[in-house]
Amino acid sequence: KAHIQPNVFFLAVVVRSIWHFDLSHHHLEETDGSKKAMRRVALSLAIISVIGNLVSAFSSSASAASLTSPRTSLSQEVPSITTMRGENQRVAFGTITTPNQSHATKRVTSIARAGAASPVEDPSDEKDIGTLTKYGNLVASFWAAGGFVAILLNSIRRLVPPALEPFKAGAEGATASPLTQFQLAAYVLTCIWFAYVEGYKGFQRKFSPMVVSRSFTLKFGESPIHHFLFGPFYAMGLFHATKKRLIVSWSVTIGVALIVIAVKKLAYPWRNIVDAGVVVGLSWGSLSILLGYVMSLITGNVSADAELPEKK
Repeated sequence: KAHIQPNVFFLAVVVRSIWHFDLSHHHLEETDGSKKAMRRVALSLAIISVIGNLVSAFSSSASAASLTSPRTSLSQEVPSITTMRGENQRVAFGTITTPNQSHATKRVTSIARAGAASPVEDPSDEKDIGTLTKYGNLVASFWAAGGFVAILLNSIRRLVPPALEPFKAGAEGATASPLTQFQLAAYVLTCIWFAYVEGYKGFQRKFSPMVVSRSFTLKFGESPIHHFLFGPFYAMGLFHATKKRLIVSWSVTIGVALIVIAVKKLAYPWRNIVDAGVVVGLSWGSLSILLGYVMSLITGNVSADAELPEKK
């Protein structure tokens, strides 16, 4: 449009020239009417040319502004390389992540370099894995030691009623007779003997520290799955232990089972007296395991030998 309007003005000049040429060719004289008509035509064409130029000027400026505005907006939206480097931005999978974005978006697993993707380690992922492993080890050790304590507590629960039966004698509905002085003395001495031999010497000094130590050898992601599943029996040393520990653990387990069978055949009140001594010994052992486990968690030290087999 900008090139059409000047041609209209040029057309007015050409029309007037042709008019003069035609008059001169026919040897005619211009009259006042013809001069006025020619002037009106030329003036009309000139006015049209001026108006067209003004309109084209406005339309050109508007179109130029519309063409330059997207460039301005694009220049404002697209950050420069210097700005991106200054903000420590990283490109991952075609997206830009900034430090102000969420923690989940910051985790960049790969970054495009030279047309190929190379893995990038995220310290937060290593921290999460370390935390998961730590809690996994804690759960495994608690299951091993706590599971064995649960076995002891179940035995205590079954032995407490017959152990207390002599003290219910004489009450209404009771069939048992009260203890004599000799039997009462035997009752007390049996409890003391089991507390020292079974509770202190057997559990606290030897067996309980070993159980706690073996429970902490269970490592999440390293130990075999059957060690976790049978954690209480693993802590007792019934498998995956030295030859000596296997012999001792299995001998004690089988021996206790035989003693239980033999004690059940004793008459009243001797069976009840033995049951009372066993309750005291097992209670001492359970407390020693729990206290040893808590102390190991607090101090982080396990002094007892886990008696694991040598690695081949």
